[in-house]
Amino acid sequence: MDNEGRLFEYAGKFLLIKKVARGGMATVYEAEQLGPAGFTKQIALKIIHDHYARQPEWLQLFIDEAKLSANLVHGNIVQIYQLGQFDNEYFIAMEFIRGVTLRALIDRHRQLGTPMSPPLAAYIASRVCRALDFAHNFVDGSGRRLDIVHRDVSPGNVLLTWDGHVKLADFGIAKARTMADPAAQRPLMMGKKHYMSPEQILGARVDSRSDIFAMGIVLFELLALQPLFTENETEAAIDEVVVAPVPDVARYIPGVERALEALLKAALSKAPDQRPSASDFGRVLDQYCVTHRETGSPERLQGHLANLFPDSYRPPTESTARTGTSSSSGAPPNRSRPSLVRRILGLGGN
Repeated sequence: MDNEGRLFEYAGKFLLIKKVARGGMATVYEAEQLGPAGFTKQIALKIIHDHYARQPEWLQLFIDEAKLSANLVHGNIVQIYQLGQFDNEYFIAMEFIRGVTLRALIDRHRQLGTPMSPPLAAYIASRVCRALDFAHNFVDGSGRRLDIVHRDVSPGNVLLTWDGHVKLADFGIAKARTMADPAAQRPLMMGKKHYMSPEQILGARVDSRSDIFAMGIVLFELLALQPLFTENETEAAIDEVVVAPVPDVARYIPGVERALEALLKAALSKAPDQRPSASDFGRVLDQYCVTHRETGSPERLQGHLANLFPDSYRPPTESTARTGTSSSSGAPPNRSRPSLVRRILGLGGN
């Protein structure tokens, strides 16, 4: 019998184990997906808050996150499995990550008073760049380029698995060519103000280059162990990001090497067209690791996490780790701006 075109209908069940995180728009739970014959799969279940579910434009953002992210299948992006509705509650079932956030890693280094190895910081940042490069250049099944912008790149949205993989999460306020955008009709600040580009904090139109500015802030924080922007009042924050000169990187990161300093200055440029692409950004970081003969790897990051979090670290081979993570992979290099890469790497050229 030919099953092509046959429709399978099923009813699923999820058992909520414990709350993992509560954000502004939704709460995430550790959960188990239950199926026939004793089937179980550990997942994360993200449930939108009731008051947002009752507002059409925010509910649509939540739905769009699932629809958009479900097809972003990449080793450095948290995988989305399912969008569902139970009574009036909307939820997203997604990959459960055993590990810590990049925010927790930075905070732990700051607590211990020990700087992060620049090659390790470069490795982590380069994996996030791979995820961004994949999203920025994603083409759907009909051949349309979606021009996805994450809009919320920050240490809290980068997850590090115990087995040393780096995952970009939370496309909840991402925008794409095919999506309705609440910020398109009126000035609306979407994202975390300390990780916004000048154009984003002003509520202007953004593209992939806005994510690069945020990535520059994240890399700075990895190396300096302190935030780049700190103002909390909206007007002061806008002035800090839009008007004030870009801070002198070398002042905050003593001994920073020329390649990383040049990369940070380019990524943090007020002018979007002066920033590198995600592919270029990642390639400079990878080359930096090669130059220092400390090529990053999941094993190296895994060992670092085990040393830094001895009380909470759980080896991936433990029986409690019921789901795996895919290995890092990257999109083909984007060579749209080779001259900038050559300048940053000190290879000359125009």
